[in-house]
Amino acid sequence: MNILEIRNLCKVYGKGETRVDALKDISFDVKQGEFVAIVGPSGSGKSTLLHILGGVDTPTSGTVNIAGTDIGKLDETRLAIFRRRNIGLIYQFYNLIPILNVEENMTLPILLDGKKPDKQLLKDLVNKLGLKDRLKHLPNQLSGGQQQRVSIGRALMNHPAILLADEPTGNLDSENSKEIISLLRKFNRENNQTVIIITHDERIALSADRVITIEDGKITRDASFGEVSA
Repeated sequence: MNILEIRNLCKVYGKGETRVDALKDISFDVKQGEFVAIVGPSGSGKSTLLHILGGVDTPTSGTVNIAGTDIGKLDETRLAIFRRRNIGLIYQFYNLIPILNVEENMTLPILLDGKKPDKQLLKDLVNKLGLKDRLKHLPNQLSGGQQQRVSIGRALMNHPAILLADEPTGNLDSENSKEIISLLRKFNRENNQTVIIITHDERIALSADRVITIEDGKITRDASFGEVSA
């Protein structure tokens, strides 16, 4: 089953002499439960692609279908609701709210959606993320690795259709990087969570089920390394 379908995606910035074709006619599918790494040199278009998949940027042309919904047909309000409920985003610099503690940061998207947090899910995530003793800590009282764990927990609180990670280990040392990727793999395997990760780290890419290489806005390679759930 495809959780993500991308067709003829193009993104153009500027006009005339300043025109930049960031994405050029990109098409691919992602199955439910895949762990996909998107790699490429700086300026290749990989981050632009992730931002479009996350609904925080719009394509010039082409379609993005997530869990049966063409997100390009949603108005701004409906897109914001869809994004909050179906897409988990993890950034390199965590993007935590500095005045909120760990529990508040993790449950904020649920509260913004007008819902009550699932206490059992919160407990399970906190235990798996090793944050049980940090729930009342503020971000500045946490290490970089712990802050990234909080951002992972926040992204998973809504049972997202897809989890998108933009260089999630780029601000961490090698030991914390290994732990973060191990955690993402754990959720992927145990919960059949679809994960798409942007990375320049070859070791991370090689741990994925599939690696998509982008150069100059085009897919130059798409290689699968294992079986995933259908």
